[in-house]
Amino acid sequence: MSLANFVPKKIFLTKGVGFHKEKLASFELALREAGIAPLNLITVSSILPPNCDFIDRNVGVKLLEPGQIVPVVLAKSDSNIPSTLVSSGVGVAVPRDKGHYGYLSEHHCTGMDDNKMEEYVEDLAAEMLATTYGIKFDPDASWDEKRELWSIDNRIVKTRSEVQTGTVNDEGHWTTTVSAAVLIL
Repeated sequence: MSLANFVPKKIFLTKGVGFHKEKLASFELALREAGIAPLNLITVSSILPPNCDFIDRNVGVKLLEPGQIVPVVLAKSDSNIPSTLVSSGVGVAVPRDKGHYGYLSEHHCTGMDDNKMEEYVEDLAAEMLATTYGIKFDPDASWDEKRELWSIDNRIVKTRSEVQTGTVNDEGHWTTTVSAAVLIL
């Protein structure tokens, strides 16, 4: 098998949340909701391969077999402190030139709502891609200011994300959120 076979050709984004009195069971339930529980997940770093096509989650899950070793960029967050907002997200920055690689980002924390998480992970992925093009930016600039800079440069086509939040119940059951970019070889 040549190394070229290890470059993923397809990708899908997914998410899930799990609630349980046991931490591990909470994680398992989040993976089940995301559709990736029966897989052996290997976390990888943040590169969107060149010419990698986005596919629907349901299509992607059907391409995978139980027990298969699958590379993922995974964000996971958990807590059992009542009323805590648990948050995870993955972001993607896709270059205009599909022959160039893009970037994936992941973030997990508590207290960040869907909108803030979405903005954060998309911003992070776009910043990482922008720096490969030598685009200089102020890290403290607003999202709109950065977006304007990137659109002027015209090399970043779009960003997208998948985020998941969940709130720990009053009984303090473990709440786990997962967001993942699943890469298919």
